[in-house]
Amino acid sequence: MDYKIALLIDRPSAIPGLADLFVEEWAPWYGPDGKGNAQADLVGCMNRDILPIAVVAQNKQGLALGTAALKQESLGSENGFGPWLAAVVVAPDFRGHGIGSSLIQAVEEQAQKLAFTRIYTSTNTANSIVERRGWKCLHQTVQSLRGPVSIYEKLFE
Repeated sequence: MDYKIALLIDRPSAIPGLADLFVEEWAPWYGPDGKGNAQADLVGCMNRDILPIAVVAQNKQGLALGTAALKQESLGSENGFGPWLAAVVVAPDFRGHGIGSSLIQAVEEQAQKLAFTRIYTSTNTANSIVERRGWKCLHQTVQSLRGPVSIYEKLFE
């Protein structure tokens, strides 16, 4: 599958599609009864050198296939950890093509560019992806709207 990863600030046209994906994927938070605002959260991640920073995967036609962000806070930051790989999502029709791993790699690169020595993530769906990328499970869990999630750490040398 042919796609490119870019900073969201350089691809603002991706925001409407990504906002729809957020609502679909995380309806308890971004849906009609949720407290979240997908559009506002994505716009807030349109940064280049400060957190939060989002990346987007797009195909040649400009369709947003997925996104991920580097944020100061996320699910689990109440434990004192941070910054976070967060809001990782790939559109259902495009899963299984390595896009999620590419998005995570792009966020890792942004973290290193900003001189972070470690980052964290919390997940109950991408455990195998982050483990293959060298993330270590801290054997801590936190509760999410979807149930318990594990906290992982990635160290940079």
